[in-house]
Amino acid sequence: MPALLCVSAQEKENRKPNIRIHTIKRIQVNFMSEHTPAERNSVPSPRSGPLCVLAAALLFSLGGMLVKLVPWHPMAIGAARSVLAGAILLVYMKLRRHRLVVNRATLFGGFAMGATSTLYVLATKMTTAADAILIQYTAPIYIILFMWAFFRVRPTKIDIGATLLLLCGVVLFFLDSLGGGALVGNLLAVLSGVTWALVFMMKQWDGADNLSSVFFGCVFGAVVGMPWLLSPAVEWTGGAVLGVLAIGFVQFGAAYVFMAEGLTSTPPLTASLISMIEPILNPIWVALIVHETIGPLSLAGALIVVIGVIGYNVLKAREEHAKGKK
Repeated sequence: MPALLCVSAQEKENRKPNIRIHTIKRIQVNFMSEHTPAERNSVPSPRSGPLCVLAAALLFSLGGMLVKLVPWHPMAIGAARSVLAGAILLVYMKLRRHRLVVNRATLFGGFAMGATSTLYVLATKMTTAADAILIQYTAPIYIILFMWAFFRVRPTKIDIGATLLLLCGVVLFFLDSLGGGALVGNLLAVLSGVTWALVFMMKQWDGADNLSSVFFGCVFGAVVGMPWLLSPAVEWTGGAVLGVLAIGFVQFGAAYVFMAEGLTSTPPLTASLISMIEPILNPIWVALIVHETIGPLSLAGALIVVIGVIGYNVLKAREEHAKGKK
């Protein structure tokens, strides 16, 4: 689901007092930014942490293929996915003794998370899986813009360069969709990138708790999609049920658990780079199983987004490392 946006020392000084100061992690929820005693006592080893992040990325990459295979309305798929994943998260939080936090930050973060999940499923059904996931991965654009507009954090040259590069990738996706009827799906993918960016903005608020926000996101997704899930139009065939179970329990729920475990002992840059496996494998699984391919412009856009996000992560980490030495 998408870039390591680091906050420099100068940017920290420009922050408003009520904004919690910390690095904005990769565009993938960093569940364990604040650990309970039970979690701190069971942190995975440095070797197993990256393996957990890798497992999460592999499971997340199955999303496009599974959504394409389930013959339900995307809102029904989103609701079932949210119910099953929410159950997995509740069990995980219970085992980790992680308290469910209810406040403005977690509820708004849950809304943003639920909107992101719902929009992603809608986009995947209405455009190619490659377009849906890779356009969502341009979320760093909106984080940079939001940080500038709301927190007066001026973008650096690297930020501006990354924004322009990723925008070029998005333009190519849209140019390729004009003649294929996928324009609405691509627009929904853009909105999912915006809401995904909002998830990370909420992490800047006092009282933010990522696991709680993800759980409330599941609640949001289940509530808004329940009318479609209970509709007589939903065919409860064996294949459809197996597909939904895989999406909810494995691709969504288990993936978040692996990511939560892995991020406790994996450096942010390492986690970000490993997680780039998701947008690369996602369209490959779809091409192999569903036989869905993308046009040449979308392929060029995909390469630009993947290279841009990886390059941005690396350059931003080097920039922060250099400032730390001063």
